[in-house]
This record gives sequence, C-alpha cells and structure tokens, in this order.
Amino acid sequence: MKNIPRIFIGDNISVASDMLASRDIVHYLTRVMRTDKCLVFGDGNEYTATLTPDNKFLHIGDRTGHLDPSNNITLIFALIKRTDDLLNMATQMGVSAFQPVITERTNANHINWERMHKIVVEASEQSNRNTVPKILPTKKFSELDLSNIVFADERSVYGHGAACVPHDTRAILIGPEGGFSESEFASLDGAGACGISLGTMILRAELAAAVAIAKVLK
Repeated sequence: MKNIPRIFIGDNISVASDMLASRDIVHYLTRVMRTDKCLVFGDGNEYTATLTPDNKFLHIGDRTGHLDPSNNITLIFALIKRTDDLLNMATQMGVSAFQPVITERTNANHINWERMHKIVVEASEQSNRNTVPKILPTKKFSELDLSNIVFADERSVYGHGAACVPHDTRAILIGPEGGFSESEFASLDGAGACGISLGTMILRAELAAAVAIAKVLK
C-alpha cells in the first residue's frame, strides 16, 4: 500500500472498532496528506483505517498481513549529545528496545525523553515496522549484566581486543564519545562480553551503533 500514511496509535487495536483520533492525526491526514485513509499499527500488527466523516475517530479495518520487519535486539548505549540521531537510525534498523546507560565518560545527562519518544515513533512509522521500540529507564554501567552482550570495541583500531565472533546476540553495547574507561574494559573482558571491531576508523557513537547493529545482523 504505497504512499498511504502509516500511524502508530498504540498496542490495543481491534478490527472494526473506532479509535479516537487526536488533533495531530486529524491535521496530518486532512491538511498535510489530504486523505481520510491510512495504515495504523501497534503490537506487531498493521491495519487499514479510515477517518470518520466527523474527523473524530479512526475506523479500524482489516489486518493487512504485513509482517513486522523489526528484530529482538536491545541496544544499550551511553548517553551522547546526538542521542536523537542514534535512536532514529537504530529504530530504522529494527531494534526492539533501547537501554540508556551512564558510563564513566558519559557527558550528556540531560535528555528530553519525551522528544526522544516522538523521534522513535516517527522513525517507526517511516521505516515500515509494526512496533515501536521501548526506551527503558536509564541504568548505571555497574548495573548491567555484561555476560551475554556484544560491545563495540574501539581497542581494535589500535591493534588489540575485538577477537570475538558474535552468535545469537540479543544485546549490543555502545560506549560514549570518549570511549570506555580502562575499568569498564576490564569489567567487559572479565564478564566474557564479546568485543567486535567496527573497522580501522574512529566512528561517532551514533554511527558506531548503526554499524554494530548491521554487523551483528549480517
């Protein structure tokens, strides 16, 4: 259904029901897209929908049969200045959840999470997925279970570390702009975390996240 707007309306959608249409949805459909038809999604499913003549409700039609292309990877990431770009790209790459983390070198603690959620929703609508990834409460690095994760190991740029090949990965860890500290590397190595190389260039954290996801999904 090419060129039909896709809108996330929550995870409680029922066929043949009428769901209240917010002012933003009505404006988007009638003023921006100039249509009364759209696709709505949530909880892994996609449905046809039509705006009712009074512009108050979305009447839910049938399920489309479109399969959710997202995956079950959790991206654990240190807060960065361009967290919005990181979330946008990773959502388009299908991650199921985001776990923000505070590391020793984290220098971006003041994040507008309401805005971040809107970015994730918009990226989900655009990227043809049927789910919106969850943004979990922020944790400290010391609170993470490091035993079964893959992490972007920048030590590989200097010729050491990153000797692991990931298998059945469900969690990927990306460090901050300043990289992991020596004590954090020691914790990762001691827990048996799988360090992977992202190449010979030093990447920005948001790009490193995208490259790491692509490498794990390869």
